[in-house]
This record gives sequence, structure tokens and C-alpha cells, in this order.
Amino acid sequence: QRESGAPVFHETDTAELEALLDFRLTGAQTRAIRDIAADVSRDIPMGRILVGDVGCGKTVCAAAAMLMAVRSGYQATLMAPTEILARQHAEDLIPLFLKLGIRCELLVGAMTASQKAKVRTRLAEGEIDIIIGTQALLTDTVEFPRLGLVVVDEQHRFGVEQRALLAKKGEHAHMLVMSATPIPRSMALALFGDLDMTRIDEIPPGRQKVDTFLVNESYRVRLD
Repeated sequence: QRESGAPVFHETDTAELEALLDFRLTGAQTRAIRDIAADVSRDIPMGRILVGDVGCGKTVCAAAAMLMAVRSGYQATLMAPTEILARQHAEDLIPLFLKLGIRCELLVGAMTASQKAKVRTRLAEGEIDIIIGTQALLTDTVEFPRLGLVVVDEQHRFGVEQRALLAKKGEHAHMLVMSATPIPRSMALALFGDLDMTRIDEIPPGRQKVDTFLVNESYRVRLD
């Protein structure tokens, strides 16, 4: 049972974001955003996992959730397991949010000490609305004056304690996690029993199907 006291997002309309996209949302994405909007409209902290294949459009749903947070007066953060993935998210989302007048920046370990210090200062002073990063976000020096939403990508790469540590930087912040790992519902309940699950089971038109293979050592050179 989750305690009450979470920030209530009064602004959950995502039409302005959808108008900037060069594609139409699938029915599954629309349902996911509807689930998120229903969760963040209450004072009970959201704990929801989006499950879907690579390319199904989970990130757009996360962007919609972050828009809800910012338009409702709160900050949001997106934590990815690797710097490469964090930078990919930043390259996609920073220009998108800039068009909406939302200040979004990146914080990763490879940045210089001076660069990280400047970002942390601007974040603590409320000059950054959305911060994208790696586990660098978990350090004590990263402070949020009004964190309302935590998004965690590739959920299985982080432990429950790491998720909780980031969430504690806000007052009962809402939590949205994403996973591209196919998980049977029974296993999902066992692994993520603290999370409600939304499955995105449609691939946007024009995207190729992603195939997964198990290979032996002979493929190592090709993988590198």
C-alpha cells in the first residue's frame, strides 16, 4: 500500500507534445499515456512499469509524463543505465522539449567536474525542468527543489534500492519505469510486485520488427 502525499499533476493534456511529433500515437501508446495521467492525477505515488519491445514507443509515453510534471509545476528526471543510452535520450528529448519552452539537460559521469557543478547548481536553483542522466543522478550532490516524477529506463538494470534512492530526492515523487525485456505477467508480478504494469503491444507503422538472438563466442567480433 503506497502512502498518500504525492504531488497531484493538474495538467495532463499532452496535445502540445503530440502536435510536434511526425507520427501518430498508436492505440497502445494512447492507452499508456491515459494510464499515466490517471495515476499522476491522484496524491498516491504512481508506481507503473511500461513493458514493450524495442521500438514500440515507450520513450514518447515517458516524455508525455514528464510534460505533465513540468506543466504542473514540478521537475522530472530520466535515469538510464549507460551513458550511451542517456545521451541518446538527451539527443531526442532536449530539442523536443526546447520547442515547448521546457529546459532539459544532461548529467553524466564523463562530463568535467566544472560542467557537472554548473548543471547541479542550475538544477538545485530550479532553472532546469528535466534532467537526463545515469547513476550520477543518485549522488548526494544532486538536489531537486520540486521533483515530481522519476523515470527509469531499462528497469532490470537497476535495483529496487536505486529506484527508491532517486525517488527520495522528491516528496513521494511519482515513478515510471520502462523495460524492453519480454516478461510474462506472472514473472512481472513476482519481480515488480510494487508496480502496476502497462504493456505496449503495438509497433508504430513503418518500424521494423526487432529480432533477438542467442549467439556463441564465434560472434564476438561481429558484436564488437
